[in-house]
Amino acid sequence: MTETRCDVLVIGGGPAGSTISTLLAQRGRDVVLLEKSRHPRFHIGESLLPFNMPLFERLGVAREIEAIGMPKYGVEFVSPRHGKPVMFEFATALDNSFPSTYQVRRSEFDDILFRNAARNGARTLEDCRVTGVEFRPGGADVAARDEGGRDRAWQARFVVDASGRDTFLASRLGLKQRSRKHNSAAIYGHFAGAERLPGRAEGNITIFWFEHGWFWFIPLADGATSVGAVCWPHYMKSRTTTPQQFLLDTIALCPALAGRLRHARLISPVTATGNYSYSAGRAAGANYILLGDAFAFIDPIFSTGVFLAMHGAFAGADAVETCLDHPRRARRALNDYDADARRGLRVFSWFIYRIMAPGLRNIFMNPDNRFQLRDALLSVLAGNTVLRARLALRLLALKALYYVFSAADLQASWAAWRKRGQARRERAAETPPSEPVA
Repeated sequence: MTETRCDVLVIGGGPAGSTISTLLAQRGRDVVLLEKSRHPRFHIGESLLPFNMPLFERLGVAREIEAIGMPKYGVEFVSPRHGKPVMFEFATALDNSFPSTYQVRRSEFDDILFRNAARNGARTLEDCRVTGVEFRPGGADVAARDEGGRDRAWQARFVVDASGRDTFLASRLGLKQRSRKHNSAAIYGHFAGAERLPGRAEGNITIFWFEHGWFWFIPLADGATSVGAVCWPHYMKSRTTTPQQFLLDTIALCPALAGRLRHARLISPVTATGNYSYSAGRAAGANYILLGDAFAFIDPIFSTGVFLAMHGAFAGADAVETCLDHPRRARRALNDYDADARRGLRVFSWFIYRIMAPGLRNIFMNPDNRFQLRDALLSVLAGNTVLRARLALRLLALKALYYVFSAADLQASWAAWRKRGQARRERAAETPPSEPVA
């Protein structure tokens, strides 16, 4: 067994792990970053938020991301209950500091961030899977196994879990809690020849609602388009065909999307996965923090995953520094980090948990921007989770409007509430899979 020491050991080389490794290495910390697979590797979640942009600048990768990215200036929403699609442009947000962002192939994006961590001094190892963590006063003993089957071990002063949906520490420490409010599943693939929006809007994401959930339509720079459906679990359980045929049959249920794909062909395997939203009971503890999906996973409709992971890494780096340099202030620093991690989830989750409700859909599809309520919503969709008074008051009014719209369409709201209740009951009655299934 090869054993060594480090200041910080990071589990997982995705956006969260690579970002915090870069930041800590830049500050002179001895960082070991372990990735269980090898970059570049496939990952879903290609749509970024405008508030990612300043993070790229601070990491020094903005030009590399620009080189692989498809410019994204807004979000289009399409609903079968409303006649005309609605386009939101980030330039009109209440806080329009960052009017655009990118769609990216995650294999390329994650590889850029991982290599950047190495360039900044982190010791990066691929094909090295963590097998155990034992905490002790002053740090932790971490065991791993590399691609050659050799056992490795580190004595680390601090551990960062950025293992994504593996939830390495949350699962082992008994912290993982399934969401009681949201339950869905997803199926997705990549297409060539999809019909995109014209001109400047070519790279914009489109969200299509349909009877059983919603679709994403994400154009990528190389000509491929990522298409996926997020559905109620009972619909996914009705599948009797292959994942590929089920995805094609599901697309046929959404005429607006089917029209955009009428000349397209599938160019990737189709993957079906349980969404199974969850969060950990806490985001930090003595000598560790949880980052990104290792802490919580929520419905991806607003493309929040990469943003929350990277934003959390910046906040987490400050917390880790405090714990290493000022142990007496560690508890407060970890509590502050936990509060920051929950704040971002809370801002997005209110809307996510109601995304299938007619009341919220009517708000999205209503072009009226009275009192700048839609601009406030767009600020959240851009990634603004710092709710200063001007934005917070408008979001409060927007939530009140949701209840007015829900009461005005009571029959449809009641039907949506029953479906959501059914999903909750199904969630309570089953054990979720931890990995996607082909």
